[in-house]
Amino acid sequence: MRSTERDDGHNSVLGRAVALLSAFHQDDEYVSLSELARRAGLPKPTAHRLSGQLIDLGMLETGSHGLRLGLRVFELGQLVPRQRGLRDAARPHLENLYRTFGETVHLAVLQGADVVYLDKLTSRITPVAPSRIGGRMPAHATALGKALLAHADPQVRDAVLASPLERRTPRTIVMRGLLARELGRVRTEGIAREYEESAPGLVCVAHPVRDDSGRVIAAVSVSGRINRLRVDRVAPALRTAALTLARRYRSH
Repeated sequence: MRSTERDDGHNSVLGRAVALLSAFHQDDEYVSLSELARRAGLPKPTAHRLSGQLIDLGMLETGSHGLRLGLRVFELGQLVPRQRGLRDAARPHLENLYRTFGETVHLAVLQGADVVYLDKLTSRITPVAPSRIGGRMPAHATALGKALLAHADPQVRDAVLASPLERRTPRTIVMRGLLARELGRVRTEGIAREYEESAPGLVCVAHPVRDDSGRVIAAVSVSGRINRLRVDRVAPALRTAALTLARRYRSH
């Protein structure tokens, strides 16, 4: 008697397809099929069959070096209403911060234990930040993530504190007690800071953005060289940007 697939998780066709698409990493361009199958935890024949279907749908593209995410994935991402509205509302404020400081600015939201970058304006004088629009970073290793985690639901925060914390650099906070105290400080002061915790030579300052109920829905940040960016100068401008962004977003 032939077994039937359960319609959840990796046991559904949709779940396997999502696992395959999610197996791409931030810095990937092309990835071999065998490597994608390994990352997704799928048998190679299954990955091969699914990749063919995803190529036909425009979700994947082929090249001489393997597979990469297709344009259709990008197009669908631009249709997500909440993120699109938030990004559009934030762009003038990000541009103002960029003009004021000449440094890299970000807009991000929290998803699980990661920050997801919705927008980024890159400065030529800032060290290369390990971020890209649509990419992820461990929340505990970024100022944006700290601003979001500090105001997240206690269950979300507790889950992050209870899990292994990835060390991105020698200065990344990986001790749960230290991170808990840092998040408490962020809640008290309103500003989150990061000193070479996501990348060497990089300092970042972030501020949360709240909706009309007071819930934190996003965060904005300014990043620069550790010997160049003045936190005391950036923090007031970030607060103003976050407050005016919240008002603009609510009016949409």
